Amino acid sequence: MGHASATGPTRSLEVNWLSGYASGVIVPRPVREPLPTWLLLPAAVGGGLLATLAYAPFGLWPLAFIAVAALAWVVGRARRLHTAIGLGYLFGLAFMGTSLIWQTSIMILSYAGLTLVTALLYAGIAGMARITRRLPGAPVWGAAAWGFGEWVLSVFPFDGFMWMRLGYSQVDSPLAGFYPFTGAAFVSFLVALIGHLLAWTVNAVADRGVRSAPQTIRNRPPRTRTSGFRAGVTGATLLGLLGVGGLGTGWDAPRTTFGDVQVGWVQGGAPGGGVYGLGPARTITTNQAKQTDALMSEVEAGRLPAPDVVVWPENATDMDPRSDALTSRLVEGSVARASVPILVGSIYSDDTAEERQTVALWWTRDGVVGTYAKRNLVPFGEWIPFRSVLLPLIPELRYVGYQSVPGTEPGALAVTLNDGRALSVGVAICYEVIYPHTLYEAADAGAQLMVVQSSNAMYQGTIQIDQQFAVTRVRAAEMRTQILVVTTSGVSGRIGAHGEVLMRAPDHVGAAGVETMTLASTRTPAMVLGRLLEALVVLAGAASLALGALTTRGRASGGRMVEPPARVPGK
Repeated sequence: MGHASATGPTRSLEVNWLSGYASGVIVPRPVREPLPTWLLLPAAVGGGLLATLAYAPFGLWPLAFIAVAALAWVVGRARRLHTAIGLGYLFGLAFMGTSLIWQTSIMILSYAGLTLVTALLYAGIAGMARITRRLPGAPVWGAAAWGFGEWVLSVFPFDGFMWMRLGYSQVDSPLAGFYPFTGAAFVSFLVALIGHLLAWTVNAVADRGVRSAPQTIRNRPPRTRTSGFRAGVTGATLLGLLGVGGLGTGWDAPRTTFGDVQVGWVQGGAPGGGVYGLGPARTITTNQAKQTDALMSEVEAGRLPAPDVVVWPENATDMDPRSDALTSRLVEGSVARASVPILVGSIYSDDTAEERQTVALWWTRDGVVGTYAKRNLVPFGEWIPFRSVLLPLIPELRYVGYQSVPGTEPGALAVTLNDGRALSVGVAICYEVIYPHTLYEAADAGAQLMVVQSSNAMYQGTIQIDQQFAVTRVRAAEMRTQILVVTTSGVSGRIGAHGEVLMRAPDHVGAAGVETMTLASTRTPAMVLGRLLEALVVLAGAASLALGALTTRGRASGGRMVEPPARVPGK
């Protein structure tokens, strides 16, 4: 018995444990020669840049597969584990540095910190893919590494920040058909699987020119056929997933309908300009009131149907209407002008405790009769982790203002329209759209009409607005329900039950309209099984990491595997 010997000055051999040892013989195969790091750098950085182009507003969704394949290829060709991790971090820096560029509207320091932290996700994915790359079915485990990494970033730190989930890039692709069955998290796994299969095939094609060691298994097919086999598997998987997904895009979930409702929406317009995008105090509320008056003038002229309710966006009042008399009068005047309830995005402030809540208020002629408090808050945007420690060290954080307190109840407001109809309004506020179960819980609590209120004034002119709108489209497709998006300055719109855009208002301006919305309750497989499927991917990733680590420990230095004791066929 001996170790595998070299077949050339730059090529070592590796034992194929599954096919060789199980068949009673030792089958050495060539190990791909690592490439110098400087040659891998362009692929790592380029892959990160391609990833950004896969998302809104660019929407070049096939590039998501290529970006994943680029990272997988880099990981496989790196000289060492730490090199693969470093290249993964560079991939992440390129990806996050371009996709989160909108954060510069707030603060360069926050942009730098967010980019540096979120890029760690891709360093971790690269490390997991490296450790598991020699396991049978490596593309599956590489895809599970993406699922594992995205899950970690979706819950940690500070309740996570999975803004650029891989699955969000496919809202306009055939893979969108999987959303109502699996949820976006599992679509991430499917995208990553396709990418890793592409890299797996590319490696086999590259190996065709490499002279393999003498074969000892009876009737073993020539190694050059490997590339054809892998290309076939990859092609069949790609076509199969796109085909099944394409069929799924037309699927309608069973639903119970409760008639139609006319929903007015008002995008008041805001000055924009970073942290102070809402303008001086009460500017945004004044704009909302003026645009509401314009909306009702259109209704009175017969150019729009009369609304049953009007929706204002998040931060439609930047002052607490309970304590600011002018703000209260502006809202009350608009309610009287519309002659119907208004769902007002507002804030509640506690000056004594220096705390606040972002709330949605169902405001009628009798005042506020229903309240929802935002549950998922933006760290360092609405609240400061370790506030007592960080605030003195980073004075710029004072722009955050009072510490926000999350709500605890699902966003389903049980209300009554002027005509006496009972209605349950589902509400999600801005950042909450990246937390699918926040919207699912609103539906479970009886929501018949889904509304997303948002304030993107500080991000005017950036890709953040399109990214968030795309994520909301994913939520609609997962739940197979219509969603009305209402923002301070854009982009407002109505999204269909399949994630299609039915109406989209212009950005940077004031706008208003009335949309006919069907009241319905739905429950899709994704809403029931989404967490289970994600958990299975996460467990698969963790198990493959453990197995890969154990296997790696059994290797000799330099990446060569030690052969098991030779067996004689037939004995």
